[in-house]
Amino acid sequence: MSDVIFPHCPQCTSPMSTDPVEGYYHCTRMDCNFVQYLNPTPVVAAVVEYEHEQLVLAHNASWPEGWFGLITGFLERYEHPDQAIIREVKEELGLQAQASSLIGHYTFERMNQLIIAYHVKVSGTVVLNDELDAYRIIPYEKVQYWPSGTGFALRDHLQQRGFSPLQRSFK
Repeated sequence: MSDVIFPHCPQCTSPMSTDPVEGYYHCTRMDCNFVQYLNPTPVVAAVVEYEHEQLVLAHNASWPEGWFGLITGFLERYEHPDQAIIREVKEELGLQAQASSLIGHYTFERMNQLIIAYHVKVSGTVVLNDELDAYRIIPYEKVQYWPSGTGFALRDHLQQRGFSPLQRSFK
């Protein structure tokens, strides 16, 4: 399986195996109790509202051309998600968050992440950091969501606000 980080136990070097009941990776040696859980990584995501019902979508410099998405970032040690999202918006867009509210949590299985999504109202002038190379400001009524991870958070937020967003494909 491609998720296996340790093919051999880091404690005793015996082979690792999948527990047929629990599904966890564990050491095959009977007197060793090492288990590799492969827990998901917590990530925060922001539906950034700029002025009234306009959304900021950004292009990460490492993404394919034409792909724009929400502002995201890893939760740092001892950091509360409420604080992390405000920090990420400031770091990546240079914008000051005026208010934030939880949209929900979503799995992103391909990256083994748990996404904690927020709606964030901002002020200021967009100044991109070195991770991002472009952004778009789109009225809510014209936003399309993508069928994965943060796209579902965007869809849910728009629906909560009374919009019926169309789904965009990954072409």
